[in-house]
Amino acid sequence: MQELFDICEEQERVILVAVQRESDDDTEKSVDELEELADTAGALTVGRMIQKRESVQAGTYIGKGKIRELKEMIALTGATGIICDDELSPAQMRNLESELETKIMDRTMLILDIFAKHASSAEGKLQVEMAQLKYRMARLIGMRSSMSRVSYGIGMRGPGEKKLEMDRRLIRDRVSRLGDELETIEQNRSTNRTKRMKSGIPVAAIVGYTNAGKSTLLNRLTGADILSADMLFATLDPTTRVFKFESGQELLLTDTVGFIRKLPHHLIEAFHSTLEEACYADFIIHVVDSSNPDAPSHMHVVYETLKKLGVKDKPVITLFNKSDMASDVILKDLNCDKYLNVSAKTGEGLDAFIGTMEKLLLESKVSVETVIGYKDAGVIDRIRKDGTLLEEKYLPEGIGIKAYISKELYGKIKSIIE
Repeated sequence: MQELFDICEEQERVILVAVQRESDDDTEKSVDELEELADTAGALTVGRMIQKRESVQAGTYIGKGKIRELKEMIALTGATGIICDDELSPAQMRNLESELETKIMDRTMLILDIFAKHASSAEGKLQVEMAQLKYRMARLIGMRSSMSRVSYGIGMRGPGEKKLEMDRRLIRDRVSRLGDELETIEQNRSTNRTKRMKSGIPVAAIVGYTNAGKSTLLNRLTGADILSADMLFATLDPTTRVFKFESGQELLLTDTVGFIRKLPHHLIEAFHSTLEEACYADFIIHVVDSSNPDAPSHMHVVYETLKKLGVKDKPVITLFNKSDMASDVILKDLNCDKYLNVSAKTGEGLDAFIGTMEKLLLESKVSVETVIGYKDAGVIDRIRKDGTLLEEKYLPEGIGIKAYISKELYGKIKSIIE
């Protein structure tokens, strides 16, 4: 009988490298997060090195002395690659690879690799490939010999492993085709968004740092079956579900891509149409992992990213999630309209959150008390769906109602109401 062999992908063994500038106190936390990213990508961290200096070394990211130390560390640990905590220039990557004779990756490459692993929808895959190609196009000149010798990324995911020899012209052609496909998808998204706005149903965008519990919250509120796992960027594809209040009013909840420190600008560009759902939302639900000791800086990253996307003047409800795991440290958010402690996993505090959402929606609506003739009774279904129907009485002359409705719907049915 012929002997069978198991073929499995060899796990990468990596060393994390960072430069701590004098004004930067978060380098250790950033490297801790880099280790989480490496783990999510399937790599094993076997060492780390942080060099304190005024700025990164222009040619090699770190100094010559640290490069010698890194060579020794590679030999001792059997590392198969280096991951730097910043985005490297083509020259830095080429010079480090020449000095260390091993695979060189940076934070951007690692995040792109994770996105390639987790993207499941057609749109998500196109967006990731677009970001990967734009990143690699800037690094193609002068790297052909090294690209033919060294593979890039953890596990060789995405378009890079298929055509490392592609020149700039081929990449530009592919980027152009991807742009056309994404533009078509964006047009469909815009059409759907316009339909939602015409329906008068309010929209809330769920935002937050990656792994804060956004998908768990959406699953708990709407019964959606979205993957929720304790890992960075477990879900990438935006999901919209309907939540119905006890009053009958409906609310569209949209889950968005998680944010992170140093989110690659290529990804922000590629996922802009997805992320901009927050721009069109009636209000923002900001989910924070209150069990994470670095929660305050995570909140800062989220607000800075929202600012880059042009999201402003939106009501914000901050949820300090994972209260069942949180420490005794009391967190506050002075940038929001309301903050609450909740646990999306256990349901703790969600009733208060639902009440807060309903109150926020009522504040933006028009109070109506009138009698609607029976011939126009169909309007009441629109009121139930769009607003809050407080009272409904059947009278000889028509149906008496008390309700809160949106300004948009009020403008459409004003003649009937009056």
